[in-house]
Amino acid sequence: MGAQRANRGDGDHETTIAGPASAELALLKLEQFLPYQINVLANLVSLALSRVYSRRYRIGVPEWRVLVVLGEYGVMTGKAVSVSTHMHKTKVSRAVALLEKRKLVTRRTNRADMRESLLSLTPAGRAMYEELTPHALDFARRLADTIAPADRDAFYRALKELTARTTQLVAEMAQDERD
Repeated sequence: MGAQRANRGDGDHETTIAGPASAELALLKLEQFLPYQINVLANLVSLALSRVYSRRYRIGVPEWRVLVVLGEYGVMTGKAVSVSTHMHKTKVSRAVALLEKRKLVTRRTNRADMRESLLSLTPAGRAMYEELTPHALDFARRLADTIAPADRDAFYRALKELTARTTQLVAEMAQDERD
């Protein structure tokens, strides 16, 4: 069985539908492609975790990340939040604006550099962070419990190495684009 052809309905074009024979010949199988597998896992984990805070606190993933990083580090610039959360600066800016509107984050001018603002949690933001933290940690524990205790060190080491290597590849690709 090879590929089958199907008419798209406009009379002029046909679409190829892959059959079992073409799947066997595929050079790249998405389900076995490490970047795809990591992306699927990340999306599923993010979706599941978002259920912990989205209904109760009415915040999305970007707001959650800003809230948590400010809860962890206290005072940060928007740029530092962006670097720490691996989110684009416009996404951070939108999340901060929403959190500010809800009086969970405050912004003040950095006297050392008037062009940037310093962000921090308000007392209400700190209270939300402290209330939300045990739920997030419980979720992380339940997720990690799926990994055998004997495998956890190797798993976390592999995550760290994959993150470092990916960071290096991003830098190399950026350099290639500049050259």
